[in-house]
Amino acid sequence: MKSKNFTFPPPLRGNNFFLLLFGIFWMLSSHTVFSQTQVTGTVTDTEGMPLSGVTVMEKNTNNGVITDFDGNYSISVSDAAILVYSFVGFKQEEISFTGQSAIDVQMEEDLEALSEVVLIGYGSQKKGDVTSAVASVKAEDFIQGNVKDAAQLIQGKVAGLTISNPSGDPLDGAQVLLRGVSSINASSTPLVLVDGIPGNLQTVAPEDIASIDVLKDGSATAIYGTRGTNGVIIITTKGGDGEIVPTIDYNGYVSIQEIARKLDFLDASELRDLYSQGFEFTGANVEDFGATTDWVDEITRQPISTVHNLTFRAGNKTSNITATLNYRDNKGIFIKSDNKRYTGRIDVNHKMFNDKLNSNFQVIASEQSYYDFPNYAYRQALIRNPTEPVQNEDGTWYERDVYFYDNPVGLIEESYQDNRQRNLQFTGNFTYELFPTLKLQALYTRKGNYGIFGYYETKNHVSTTKNGIGGYASRSTNDYIGNYGQLTANYEESFEDHKFTALAGYNYEDNTYEGFSANNRNFPSDAYSYNNLGIGQGLELGEAGMSSYKNSNTLIAFFGRINYNYDDRYLLMLSLRHEGSSRFGENNKWGSFPGVSVGWRINEESFMEDADWIDILKLRGGYGVTGTNAGANYQSLASLNYDSYFLYNNRWIRELIPVRNPNPDLKWERKEEVNIGLDFSFWEGRVNGSFDYYDRTTKDALYNYNVPVPPYLYGSIVANVAEIQNSGFEVLINVNPVQTEDFNWDANFTYSTNSNKLVSLSNDQFQATNDFFDAGYTGEPIQINTHRTIVGGPIGNFFGLKAVGVNDDGIFLIETPDGNVIPATESTNADRQVIGNGLPNHYASWNNQFRYKNWDLSVNLRGAFDYQVLNFARMFYENPNIAYNTLDSAYDPAYGTAVISDIQRYTSYYLEDGDFVKIDNATLGYTFDTGNIDLVQNFRIYASGLNLYTFTGYKGVDPEVNRLGFAPGNDERDTYPSTRTFTLGVNLTF
Repeated sequence: MKSKNFTFPPPLRGNNFFLLLFGIFWMLSSHTVFSQTQVTGTVTDTEGMPLSGVTVMEKNTNNGVITDFDGNYSISVSDAAILVYSFVGFKQEEISFTGQSAIDVQMEEDLEALSEVVLIGYGSQKKGDVTSAVASVKAEDFIQGNVKDAAQLIQGKVAGLTISNPSGDPLDGAQVLLRGVSSINASSTPLVLVDGIPGNLQTVAPEDIASIDVLKDGSATAIYGTRGTNGVIIITTKGGDGEIVPTIDYNGYVSIQEIARKLDFLDASELRDLYSQGFEFTGANVEDFGATTDWVDEITRQPISTVHNLTFRAGNKTSNITATLNYRDNKGIFIKSDNKRYTGRIDVNHKMFNDKLNSNFQVIASEQSYYDFPNYAYRQALIRNPTEPVQNEDGTWYERDVYFYDNPVGLIEESYQDNRQRNLQFTGNFTYELFPTLKLQALYTRKGNYGIFGYYETKNHVSTTKNGIGGYASRSTNDYIGNYGQLTANYEESFEDHKFTALAGYNYEDNTYEGFSANNRNFPSDAYSYNNLGIGQGLELGEAGMSSYKNSNTLIAFFGRINYNYDDRYLLMLSLRHEGSSRFGENNKWGSFPGVSVGWRINEESFMEDADWIDILKLRGGYGVTGTNAGANYQSLASLNYDSYFLYNNRWIRELIPVRNPNPDLKWERKEEVNIGLDFSFWEGRVNGSFDYYDRTTKDALYNYNVPVPPYLYGSIVANVAEIQNSGFEVLINVNPVQTEDFNWDANFTYSTNSNKLVSLSNDQFQATNDFFDAGYTGEPIQINTHRTIVGGPIGNFFGLKAVGVNDDGIFLIETPDGNVIPATESTNADRQVIGNGLPNHYASWNNQFRYKNWDLSVNLRGAFDYQVLNFARMFYENPNIAYNTLDSAYDPAYGTAVISDIQRYTSYYLEDGDFVKIDNATLGYTFDTGNIDLVQNFRIYASGLNLYTFTGYKGVDPEVNRLGFAPGNDERDTYPSTRTFTLGVNLTF
């Protein structure tokens, strides 16, 4: 399009709110031109490639435009004007207007700017000066398409940060793990900050995010104390400062989904073939019921999801505003599994007192309504007899009296939900420049979350038709209120070859959670559903339930950091956080978390003067201590609870019993981490990246220990005893293999590996019952743990029977730990051993971006290698002797010997290599030439696919399964299957 002139209102003075609103409205709507001469031109880089989005301003005025896709602009200017050209990553240019009608500008790349400014704890730093392991991903490099949350935007983009989507449920976000599992009882999820405020990956819409920075090592995260152990993800939303040409951005897209891969169960014709061959069944498949039903198809649909995002931006040197509206209607592959979310954000900046005071106000509001799909219904659809009808002739749901065997369509259709969550967050941020070298900042955030949930099962639900409940209803609410306050002082000084920056701060945070729930049953009518709990007869029969809760916690911290730079060669960072938590025990209310890192910019040394092809060669090393807040609220305190009733003097009295021992020594888990890294950039950034090696040890990890009663009041206590170790290596390489006027190719490669070990579980005071603990569970009828973590061994080990074959009768042959081979019918728990591991040893990704004229193409590949997956579907349903429908493969000879006739068992036969390579995302876009389109500055359409194809030998739906906790690699039989998503979208800028 032809670039458009805009004028801005005069600077606002004072704090008149209505004047500010009027100014904002004027900025968004004004198109008046007060200039005399029209100037046109084209802005390119030094290679002659056009630059889109360059801001062209008439100096000392509010008159400005931005260049279109081809770098063209047109602006009306006054006599003797000076035009200022500015663009991120390029040096600012100023050109005097002397009457010429055309001004073409060639902008020079700013290598210092291209090294980027990255966010670190409570501030920012030039990437060239960073001495810790920090990664930054900008919006132009994000994964495109219908992503679930902010994490999926950078999937495969940051070495050491594993992001996976093992479930296709629209309610489930991405799983995030940074540098391995570092705690037994605490979460392994990184701290998420949104514009500096603790939040989550769904606080703001993905379309509203400008960049994501990841602090990976201890020296970078030590300044966050007890919240920094698992790393820090810093999300920066779209906004701006200074002159902003009024624009409206629209990003909208529509998506469809399909199950990425279906399990191959017997269909009606295959089952009838087995009947004709003389197979005899029990339970579900005992006979042919005359119908032909695809039960999975009955509960699935072709979902169409839509997303709309509007962003309004405008401003001048004094005031600017960014406002976004986002609507997401994500529908799951299963019927009713919907997730709608409305999110709005307003961000206002205003400067006053000769620009010494900069104020920022931000409001984020969202509302979510959703249906929580019962995964049990998916299991029932898999195992249902395909010759059964969905309904009886009279319209009722077809049911049979088989154990744990329910009509999945009836389960879904005869239950109703109303789940709503509302979030509101307000932030006020003031920065005052007391001196040119000293800035003071005060920040306060108030945030709240309120949810109300309703659930009802009708009288036609299987809970009534088979179990006589007579209708079941529940209603619950939860409420969260949080306050977050922060005071900081930033000081900068430089003289000769010395540069200093210093940060000092105070941080306060409190969080309060409360909620209430009630349920009842046996209703006279379905008419009220969950809206009239009192009429259920469960109250009279003692079958109704009621509960409530309230708890809170507080964090207070003092922190500081010093950065020193000598001659742009030698770099030093020192930080310290002193933090207190209400969760800590009486004897350990405060903890200290130091961090130190150093850097050497080798390329700045005199002996490197002739190596002009080297832009950056920086060696860095760091050490930091972080923590994990001490478990749940009140865990250091003794607790009593009311339990069962007893009869005393003809009165029923509720018994008061101890349920928790006090532990005044309870404290934070302490993670010590060493990181050594090398950053490099060659040939003006055409090749750049980093290498990192880390070693981290979590000491004083929380674990539950059995203790004698007496002297203790209760039989167990949580204490800081255990120790875990992780180490690994990470590689990031960015290359620009081809760069011409018409064609550009950028490629990104990441690789990481992690090894871990449980070092200890006991000390002199507290002794674990065993030198191991178990995790994971098969469920019935097998009913046994799947994993065992042994002191001295790695995390994620599968622990079960090692199958080496089957005998002629179809019974598993088991190799015992001492090397003998016995029939499975003679095996015991003592014959179990380590049979695999569910955590990949290697992760890799290869991301590519191609641009040819107006076309753009991005292709992202990602893989994980050297690990196993326990295929629950095969373990439960690859057996012709069960009482339910089976996989087709149940009738194939195991090990090529005989069809399995054994009972369902957890053996290594169902453990498969999970190695995979995925085409995670492919996006093809075309940007139109808008030079002849009035009002439109940018117009792009694109088609995108997520989870497009998986190259793997795994026989289940998806080898990318749960990796969190101590039971990684379990492909649960109830897991909502992963999906493949196709998206068609449009980007418009007005």
